Amino acid sequence: MEYRKLGNSGMYVSEIAYGNWTTHGEQIDQEAATACVRTALDLGITTFDTADAYAGTRAETALGEALDGVRREGLEIFTKVYFPIGQPGKNDRGLSRKHIMESINGSLRRLRTDYVDLYQAHRYDYETPLEETMQAFADIVRAGKAHYIGVSEWTPEEIRRGAALAKELGIHLVSNQPQYNMLWRVIEPEVVPLSEELGLSQIVWSPLAQGVLTGKYAPGAAAPTASRFTSDGGAFKTEHRYMQQPVLEAVQALRPLANQAGLSMAAFAVAWVLQNTNVSAAIVGASRPEQLKDNATAAGVVLDPGLLANADEVLGDLVERDPSKVESFLERP
Repeated sequence: MEYRKLGNSGMYVSEIAYGNWTTHGEQIDQEAATACVRTALDLGITTFDTADAYAGTRAETALGEALDGVRREGLEIFTKVYFPIGQPGKNDRGLSRKHIMESINGSLRRLRTDYVDLYQAHRYDYETPLEETMQAFADIVRAGKAHYIGVSEWTPEEIRRGAALAKELGIHLVSNQPQYNMLWRVIEPEVVPLSEELGLSQIVWSPLAQGVLTGKYAPGAAAPTASRFTSDGGAFKTEHRYMQQPVLEAVQALRPLANQAGLSMAAFAVAWVLQNTNVSAAIVGASRPEQLKDNATAAGVVLDPGLLANADEVLGDLVERDPSKVESFLERP
């Protein structure tokens, strides 16, 4: 395993982070979750990403149990706040001081820890003054409940304003967590240059494009059972942009490039993400230990520039690069 600094902070994170969105508390039971976490640790993965909203808090609970007894100082545990959990009231969502303060305490309890290393705003809240949000985060840092602050899927303007307020308050806003992979590159034109300017780095989710870049969705073939793009009847959910035949055909054309790099399709996709020097970690999910073992082979890999150029040529216009498509849960004013 290789390690990189998180933004301009002094903290290192593992290049491969283990995230438990859609797995712990949903797809797999506690025994399987613990097996995956222990495999991650054996591989040198020290960074774990979750959120209170994942599986309605069950993901945090599962991660806390799986890490029970592991030396806390040897881990980097990340979680997030914004989305509602359970049966929400009017204040059970967003980035108000009330919701943030109540959420951090719940997360710490479920994770069985006194602090998280990174506390992230899961989306931007257009209904709460940013000053209120950042002051609450600053108070959490000063209380020792979080070491650093991050955001997820914020626009460049929102990141700039958040970083300025964080600096005024004397805390470290060090990271952004966006979707990023060979097919989805919307952060490259604006978010990445701004992050480099401000001293933030990316912790990216969906480096495998929700499994599409593993090559398991072959054009014209039957859909894999129990996959996120398989309907109850066993057919492809073709409405998703990744499930279009031109995309699936292009992904299959990446296989010779992965072979040339000596990697599986999945590891090649993760390694591709890590070629971006503004990326500190790629978050991978896994429901089986062998998936983690495969993904971890991407750590430390330096891909030949020619391979990267060939991948660009193969995918061509199928790549989404529009910076206006940075995600935001609420419609921007």
